[in-house]
Amino acid sequence: MDNKKVWFITGASKGFGLSLVKQLLDAGQLVAATSRNRQELLAAVGSNSSDFLPLQVDLVNESSVSLALQHTHETFGRIDVVINNAGYGIGGAIEELTDAETRTAFDVNVFATLNVIRLVMPYLRKQRSGHIINIASIAGITGGAGWAVYAAAKSAVIGLSEVLALDVKSLGIKVTVVAPGAFRTSFLTADSLTVTQNPIAEYEDVRLSHCKYLSMNGQQAGDPEKAAASIINVVYEENPPLRLLLGGDAYNRALTKLDGLYKEIHEWENTTCATDF
Repeated sequence: MDNKKVWFITGASKGFGLSLVKQLLDAGQLVAATSRNRQELLAAVGSNSSDFLPLQVDLVNESSVSLALQHTHETFGRIDVVINNAGYGIGGAIEELTDAETRTAFDVNVFATLNVIRLVMPYLRKQRSGHIINIASIAGITGGAGWAVYAAAKSAVIGLSEVLALDVKSLGIKVTVVAPGAFRTSFLTADSLTVTQNPIAEYEDVRLSHCKYLSMNGQQAGDPEKAAASIINVVYEENPPLRLLLGGDAYNRALTKLDGLYKEIHEWENTTCATDF
């Protein structure tokens, strides 16, 4: 990381975000980091370096995001890398979750990301450079029982990232969407995950799935420090990937999904192609 860059990272007070901020500051990079609570962010990072700009931001509020990006640009003179890391998990069958719970999940996981992208693009377009990294999940590629809303939100992040990459390629801007598996962060705690408070007894598979995932807390195979380092290293690649899977479990789940998709598409080829004029 000899090339010093300005990094704008959301959801930086815990998990991948916190690991990213600490590693980047240790490497002498310039980091603007956001959290809903600035004091919690300061305490978590533990740095008073002039290279660190802690920001209290409501990512669902366009004005709040706009001011944060403006402050970052005024402080450091440019914005090179944007990492949309903020988000949270939500579990429950679709009918077990209220409309308000579902919309809030999309606000934080999808629309917050869109707000940051929409408002940072004028800076990146003017520079004709930059790298946008959106943190999705392997659930966005292949979700598990009981996580429909979360899978839908993360699938949306993957879809918007793929097309964003096409839209901004000619502007010199790169895009990577990251799909991690299970990592040993605070994701499976109440701070980062909510589960339906109105369970319906008939959804036995949903309850079993929730118990399975929640029992993994503290035993996930993924190392968040290694994940953060991998995300950072991708920025310095000449041809970074559009899609980056992290974790052996993500790799295996994605391949299983691809195998099933390939088989099903070919199995129904006659029906598919019979609908053409």
